[in-house]
Amino acid sequence: MKQYNIVSSYQRPSFRRTENMKIIPVEESVGMVLAHDMTEIIPGKSKGAAFKKGYIIKKEDIPRLLNMGKEHIFGVEYKDGEIHENEAAIRMARAAAGQGITFSEPSEGKVNLLVNRMGLLKVNTEALLEINSIDEIILSTIHTDRLVDVNTIAAATKIIPLKIEEKKLASMEKICSENFPVIQVVPLYKLKAGIVTTGNEVYYKRIPDKFGPVLTEKFRELGSEVINQIFSKDDPNMIAESIKKLIKEGADIILVTGGMSVDPDDVTPTGVKMAGAQILSYGAPTMPGAMFLLSYIKDIPVLGLPGCVMYNKRTIFDLVVPRLAAGERIERKDIIRYAHGGLCSGCKDCRYPNCGFGKG
Repeated sequence: MKQYNIVSSYQRPSFRRTENMKIIPVEESVGMVLAHDMTEIIPGKSKGAAFKKGYIIKKEDIPRLLNMGKEHIFGVEYKDGEIHENEAAIRMARAAAGQGITFSEPSEGKVNLLVNRMGLLKVNTEALLEINSIDEIILSTIHTDRLVDVNTIAAATKIIPLKIEEKKLASMEKICSENFPVIQVVPLYKLKAGIVTTGNEVYYKRIPDKFGPVLTEKFRELGSEVINQIFSKDDPNMIAESIKKLIKEGADIILVTGGMSVDPDDVTPTGVKMAGAQILSYGAPTMPGAMFLLSYIKDIPVLGLPGCVMYNKRTIFDLVVPRLAAGERIERKDIIRYAHGGLCSGCKDCRYPNCGFGKG
């Protein structure tokens, strides 16, 4: 007699009979061992597995199964070279997960990949496309290049059918090994930030500085600190000397605030260049943040920040600086890529990073 692992039918219509599948009336399933979670949905209250894989059906379970709409369940005979959905999901998660990622037990054929430390999520999107091009395989992730914290669900694995051919799973694992890691969390370095705040109106104390407190808090969110803030007149020589002073003081990153528009008094880009910086990008296809400047003095990033960073909750700063804190070198092409997704919707209640801003 053939032995069958039993899997719930998700709907009442007849299933296509194959040589390795057998439909069984639920009343005759007592003593059968489930090979698949059986989902129960109570509208407006809950949705989850009422019976887990490996559960042995008892006589008293029959009324509940019928109330769940399970008049039939079907048995699956596993042939050589076929892998159960739970085992497949675990293998896929194990193959894709890099540093900073752990994964859950399978539930309803799905395994969640979980973040186990704060950092910058990195997803190899080209490998992800290749993986999901394999028939019957799913690896779904949240957006790459976003800050994540412990227990964030970063991805999930699942196969479409109840079982899958070993060769398909092996193809997925091969892609992962050749592009490892497909998904990982890169830790953030503790940056020492220096700020040059430009503007005669602030320098002469005609108005209070509002950039400093905002940037100090943003760096605190990243686990970094501001080591010094220098106030400069709208004078490119003074701006350049301030930048050099911060470098001597040990700053890992320098932010020059204000003076980024096209007004005659806005000379920040000139001052940055006079300090010896190589300007890679002046202007970014993001809103807010269009007048952003990206440059480097050797390996030290020097950023020109437009006024929007002072009063918008999330801007180009929140797209670029976390990547710098993760040790990346940002190039002009990286700034250009922000064009797709670079328009902030200005939601009344900001949901960043759970939104499309900067997610091309």
